[in-house]
Formats: sequence, structure tokens, C-alpha cells
Amino acid sequence: MTIFLIICALLVLVALLFVVLPLWRHSTSSNAVLRNAANLEIFRDQIAEMDADLQNGLLTAELYEQGKRELQSRLLDEVKEDQVAVTAVRNPLKVLAISLAVLLPIASVALYWKIGNVNSLSPQAAMATMGGSGTMRSAESLAALEEKVAKNPNDGESLLLLARSYGELERYPDAVKAYDKLTQSVTDEAWIWADYADALAMARGQSLAGPPTKLIEKALALDPNFPKALALAGSAAMERGDYAAAVRHWEHLLKGLPADSEDAKMIESGLQQAREFLVQSKGKKGAKVTQTAPMPEARQSVGQGKERISGTVTLSAALKAKTTPNDTVFVLARAAQGPKMPLAAVRKQVKDLPLQFTLDDSMAMSPQMKLSNFDEIVVVVRVSKSGNAMPEPGDLQGTSSTIKPGSTGLKISIDTVVQ
Repeated sequence: MTIFLIICALLVLVALLFVVLPLWRHSTSSNAVLRNAANLEIFRDQIAEMDADLQNGLLTAELYEQGKRELQSRLLDEVKEDQVAVTAVRNPLKVLAISLAVLLPIASVALYWKIGNVNSLSPQAAMATMGGSGTMRSAESLAALEEKVAKNPNDGESLLLLARSYGELERYPDAVKAYDKLTQSVTDEAWIWADYADALAMARGQSLAGPPTKLIEKALALDPNFPKALALAGSAAMERGDYAAAVRHWEHLLKGLPADSEDAKMIESGLQQAREFLVQSKGKKGAKVTQTAPMPEARQSVGQGKERISGTVTLSAALKAKTTPNDTVFVLARAAQGPKMPLAAVRKQVKDLPLQFTLDDSMAMSPQMKLSNFDEIVVVVRVSKSGNAMPEPGDLQGTSSTIKPGSTGLKISIDTVVQ
């Protein structure tokens, strides 16, 4: 973006030189000079006529000298009047030059702001122009992109596209390598560090503990208000049991979200859960250790498969025409009552349908947000055109009835269009 602004400034400067400089150099005194030259020529012609009349005896020497003095006096008076006029009247061309020097840059910026695309200056938007979620899904496109990056490892735009493509294809270790190379050259973009943290967490079994948290901290150091970094920071804090930090990050994030948006509702649910855990943790500080130890029955129920849900997802024949093979499919387990944040999730594509899925505690975003911690679960399946996990108008969806953790053999049909 900085290079773009510098180029624009140089172009405006060149335009000013072509328009303003000639006006500035032009002077109204040029008219006075031409007028004085004409008066001088007239004076010479009249003197020549008087010389001829003197030689032909038509004028006496006394009349000749008197007429010559009158001509000289008149000529001097006219020259003085021109000089006074030049100094007294401001040059209008210079006024125009100054006005253009001020108005031309302002008009250029205003015109671009009106008909241009200001958001295209951001790197996020630049990636969005590559189509969809900014990824390469076909094998041919991905191979071409890998070859391009191999030939030019310093091509940050291609590296970012490659990293995101690996993430879309769930090749998280490869995505981590691409982000690592990218951050060696692009060190001041918070959104890249946040994406890097997200990919690294997925490669480490969906855990944000350790190195991913360090990357999140770098993102927040660059931009304390960056939404994804704040969301990840809150999840990381929940994972390590620092509920106060989770509340702080998510409250900060919530301030920057539209009040009625789905994102705001999801964060509000997570905030409520974090606050409840925070209150419980404070209450347990004075309790005996034996009172806070897990009950044997709880351990036994987990061992018997309470943390696992499995079933089959199919796509309604009536909605098949509304999809493409590469559309993203999300299978999400949520608490029937309480926070709507996913307890476990699987990401596939329409071409994988019908799909046999399994959701378990290993997919939890934090130790407190596990399937086995809730008595009633709802499984939601969504086909997303944008690849965004949040529902959008036009997405296709199917929902299970309320079930218990440990349920198997579920059959969910994607048969509804999100309005």
C-alpha cells in the first residue's frame, strides 16, 4: 500500500508540473512590454516625419525642437503608467497556478475515494480478489502455485495463497511451513500471524497452547484490535484455564462487532461460559481438594464412549443442484442449551457426501468445551459457499434432534436453505 501511495503522489506531482509551472512562469508584464515597443516604434516614425519636414522647410528649427520634446515627454509618461499598472495589478495566472496546486491533489483524492476501491489497498482484500476464500483447490492450480513459489520464494502474495490453500485442504503441516517462510519477510501484518497461529494449532491437534499462543501475542502486539487474534487469544486462555484473560479478550472483541451479528452472538455465548467458569474457579480456591476431584463415575462414563458421537450425513436430492463438489461442508456439535460455540467440528466437501462422521472430545477447542461436559447435544451440518463457518443466506443446512453424548448411528439430511 505504501508503494501505491508513493506512486500516486509522484503522478500528481508530475501533473502539477505540467499544468502549474507554465502558468507560474507566464507574466502579465509581457503585454506591457509589447505596448512599450509599439509606442517606441510610433515615436520613431513621428521623429522621422519631423526630420523630413525640417529638411523640406516645412518646419522651423524652433518648432522642430518643441515637437520633439513633446513626443519624448509623452513617451515617458506612457512607460511610467505601464510600470505602475504591472506592479499594482496581481498576476491572475499566478493566482490560478496556486489554486490548481491546492485543488488538484484534493480533487484527485476525492475522486478516487468516490469511484475507486479504497478497501483494495488492504492485503486481505487483495487476497479476496483471487476468488472465494483465496485458495487453490484443484490439484493443477495448487501444483502451479507450488512451482511459482519454488521459483520465487520471496513472492509474499503467492506464499500466502499457498498457505491458505494448504489450510483449506487440511494439509496443516504444509500450511505451517508456508506461513513460517512468509513471516520471515512479512513481519508487520497482524492478520498473517493470526492465520499462522490458527494453522499451527490445527497441526498440533487443535491446541493453541505453547507456540500458537506466542504467535497470537505477536499478532496482538501489532494490532491489539484485530478480531481473529482476539478470538484466538480468548480460546487459548480458555484452554489453559485463564478465564479472566478469556473474558478480557472476548469483551474487547465484542466491542468491535455489530450487536446483532452472528459473530457477536457466538462470542457472547463464549463470554457467558468463561464468566461462569471464572466464578466457579474462584469459589473452588477455598474448597478442599477432595471436593474438587473428578468423581469415579465421570471417569467411567468417559471411558465408555460418552465423548463420542457418530452418524451419516446425506444431501437432499432437491438441493443437489444448488451445490458444487468443492463447496465446504461443516459438521458441528453444539450444546442444546448454553453456548453455541462448537464443541467439536469436522470440515469436508460436498464431493465427500454421503459422509460418515465421528465427533469426539479430541476436537474440543478447550478442556471445558467438550462433548462429555454437556448432557444434551445438537449436531448441525452446513454447506457453505464461502467456506465460512458462520451461517450465511443461501447456505444449505441439516440439523439433528437433541441427543445425548455417546449417541451413534445418527442420520442427518441436508434439506434446508438458510434464509
